[in-house]
Amino acid sequence: MKLQANCTMTVKAAADCPVVAMLRPRSGMAQWMISERYELSPWVRTTEYVDSYGNLCQRLTIPQGEMRIEVEMVMETEEHIRVTPGAPATPIAALPDDALLYLLQSRYCPSDKMEAKAREIVGDALPGYDQVEVIRAWIHQNIEYRYGVSDATTDALDTLDHGAGVCRDFSHIGVSLTRALKIPARVVVGYLHELDPMDMHAWFEAFVDGRWYTFDATQSTPRGGRIVVAYGRDAADVAFVSNYGPLEMGDMHVAVQQLEPAR
Repeated sequence: MKLQANCTMTVKAAADCPVVAMLRPRSGMAQWMISERYELSPWVRTTEYVDSYGNLCQRLTIPQGEMRIEVEMVMETEEHIRVTPGAPATPIAALPDDALLYLLQSRYCPSDKMEAKAREIVGDALPGYDQVEVIRAWIHQNIEYRYGVSDATTDALDTLDHGAGVCRDFSHIGVSLTRALKIPARVVVGYLHELDPMDMHAWFEAFVDGRWYTFDATQSTPRGGRIVVAYGRDAADVAFVSNYGPLEMGDMHVAVQQLEPAR
């Protein structure tokens, strides 16, 4: 399916502020960039690099005052995500090198403290895809989606205690519980068609049977129509804007629409 996504935000700096932004998706196996537009107002010199997770990053210095950042893209992406009940776990010895990182605990995903909880949740589910799907369904059924409960310091254990959070928090729980079962898992951020309310979104992926699968605990059923912007161990790796000085975030508007296929 062909999706057009727009993200417009304003930021305000008390003094010149260096930042690293992650706002541009890359083409890959599950998505292809057809066109894009990237505007900064006022314009400043920007350079790009690819980080250790494969994300496209922009380096710039926001000048003192207000800046408007606008990104628009048209992507060809999967209408349906792959669902494979019964897919077995990949043995640790057979994991690709770049998946091993996603077995480790991280700042917001203390998986080393969550194995007992993970085992309790999955019960006798088959190791692999079925275990991760049970985790996803458990989060959807037992954690309330609610704003104002979490902040930038909230980790997966905090969210379990609170019993509520937003997509970022749901993803951290899913990643933590999955890693606790020795299955690689990573946080994903991007866009989801027909998300309600519309905003930037977070979900998680697990490496099972030789490939990455998508899991989204905020949704009741599997849904495609996703544009991936960034992958990481947790939210610390996938911030849309990482500032290295005082920076005030202003309004942000996100829109995603499906485009008619060319005739």
